[in-house]
Amino acid sequence: MEESSNNSGSHQPSPPGSSVGEPTAVVPLSEDLVLAQIKDPALSSEAIELISRNTAAMKSRKVRIALASHARTPRRIALRVIRELFTFELMQFALKPSVAADLKRSADELLLGRVASITFGERISLARRSSAAVAGALLLDKESRVWQTALENPRLTEVGVVRALQRTGASRGFVEAVCHHPKWSPRLEIRVALLRNVHTPVAKAIEFARRIPPQQLRDILHTSRLPEKIKSLLRKVEDRD
Repeated sequence: MEESSNNSGSHQPSPPGSSVGEPTAVVPLSEDLVLAQIKDPALSSEAIELISRNTAAMKSRKVRIALASHARTPRRIALRVIRELFTFELMQFALKPSVAADLKRSADELLLGRVASITFGERISLARRSSAAVAGALLLDKESRVWQTALENPRLTEVGVVRALQRTGASRGFVEAVCHHPKWSPRLEIRVALLRNVHTPVAKAIEFARRIPPQQLRDILHTSRLPEKIKSLLRKVEDRD
């Protein structure tokens, strides 16, 4: 038997002035009212639970993101909500300063899981605006416009570039672009990664090798995937210097 309409309000926050235990009428909650409630840092987890069960309220993109971002939202609710976010809602969520680090990682992982199924244009947008983790992963995209855009993402880190260079999926075009990039190519750790990458042009390999101490260069070349003839040339450059 279906519950009567008098019970359907059990999932709504109690209206102001009501007493505990009194029957509560169903009160439609506007987006603005719900957002105002969520802005309260002292909002209880019980109130958050009620909002999360309010189907009408949870249709709002702003409400979903705000609820998942609240410091007192139980993790199980936050995870459930972010799994239902659209791609760019996930991106916005992962960039919010107030979001806990583990939830940001979860959002990034969800985004990365969708990369293979989203359009070229969406990947371009993600490459331009997403977090460091997502931008770093998009450096390995097969489309040059995607990795070129990711390479200019202001959130991209040196660690992300190095990790991409260490992957066998790094394209020749991407490696050569890093070799000439005014921001990334002067950095020592990136030069080390380039000296280990099979696609690094010989002229750039010689240039980078000249700036690295001989013992360190020998260690780098020992684990390098550069062609053997280029490694031999670099050893001669080292000996001559």
